[in-house]
Amino acid sequence: MKFDILTIFPEFFESPFSFGIFKKAREKNIVELNTHDIRDFTEDKHRTVDDAPYGGGGGMLMKPEPIGRAIEQIKLKGPKSLVILTTPGGEIFSDETARELSGYEQLIIICGRYEGIDERVRELYVDREISIGDYVLSGGEYAAAVIVDSVSRFVPGFLGNELSPESDSFKDSLLEHPQYTRPENYMGSGIPEVLLSGNHQEIREWRRKESIKKTYLRRPGLLDSARLSLDDISAVNDLKKTSRPIFRAYIALVHYPVYNNRLTIITTAFTNLDVHDISRAGKTYGIEKFYLVQPNSEQQKLAERVLRHWTEGEGPALNKSRAEALEFVIIKDSLGDAVKDIEGIEGRKPKLVVTDARPRNNMIGYRELRETMMSNSGDPFLLVFGTGWGLSEEIMENADYTLKPVSGYTGYNHLSVRSAAAIILDRLFSCTI
Repeated sequence: MKFDILTIFPEFFESPFSFGIFKKAREKNIVELNTHDIRDFTEDKHRTVDDAPYGGGGGMLMKPEPIGRAIEQIKLKGPKSLVILTTPGGEIFSDETARELSGYEQLIIICGRYEGIDERVRELYVDREISIGDYVLSGGEYAAAVIVDSVSRFVPGFLGNELSPESDSFKDSLLEHPQYTRPENYMGSGIPEVLLSGNHQEIREWRRKESIKKTYLRRPGLLDSARLSLDDISAVNDLKKTSRPIFRAYIALVHYPVYNNRLTIITTAFTNLDVHDISRAGKTYGIEKFYLVQPNSEQQKLAERVLRHWTEGEGPALNKSRAEALEFVIIKDSLGDAVKDIEGIEGRKPKLVVTDARPRNNMIGYRELRETMMSNSGDPFLLVFGTGWGLSEEIMENADYTLKPVSGYTGYNHLSVRSAAAIILDRLFSCTI
């Protein structure tokens, strides 16, 4: 495997790859690492590699000619050579990507600097653009080092033990199981008995279950791309029964204050289907309580009658799962009352997340909100849905977060609140197996 890195700081790579297992692999010619100073491919006396962008703007761009000359000189002929650009706009690098890239004979990695590179380099030379995460670095050298190290682990012979990359974290999109070594007892903490048993089948089964458990508790989103057996799925379902979700989330369906189609503040009527469907969705995704915010006393009586029918008397016998979902519905006069109730349960006020079909400034996306909710900060969240033509401006302005609208690839945006709620809950709290 041959790595050719184009950079204006070739000395950056001297230390990371001059010791340990990578040094041994280089000595055995399992991998070859070459750094190429882009300045060596310039043709002016100042060795210029950057220039101001057309159209103005801050910063400098890397010029296309030196990079192009470098690639043309070092690129191997044939399909087994790939040119990679490290850039924040590229595909997110993953274990699967590393495995795929290890199948090439040569990887040429362009390390961007300044404000980026001339677009024509992308158009003429780059086969693949890769990012190692959504954060800013001083230059592409850091990303290139990560790519080289990760890809090398999948090159035959690099690790010595060919089983090692197969058991590392992110194999099958799962985190690695806990590991133990001597001493057998450390500060009163021992080792799981199964690891001392000598029964290799039981040890494999234990490691698999522990890997699934760690993934479920720490990075549940990874389960979506994991290839799970029926036994694995059974293990996840057992965890759902015994392990509390890492988030604390509540939902509220607001009937007042909301708008009508003339943007006048009104109170909307209780809708049987909304409460049934949203309660079942909430129960599915681990929501703590579902608040029905309705100040009208007659509407409250109607809602209470429906809830009693399904949670008392004959209702549970007719449909146990529906009764289970409706048991966590609570009627409140106002959204403020719901917030106080949550504060009494959690010991702190919830973060208020509002939803709206209309775009607004500074809305939060689903991935960012999901990561925030899953961060284990201990903060509870109240996700608020509006009826009618949406929540009042008073509620919107007092929220901690405004979630982006549910939208597709058309201009049509008229989902029922129960449909929108189900989609939003799935995006924020899904644990796909």
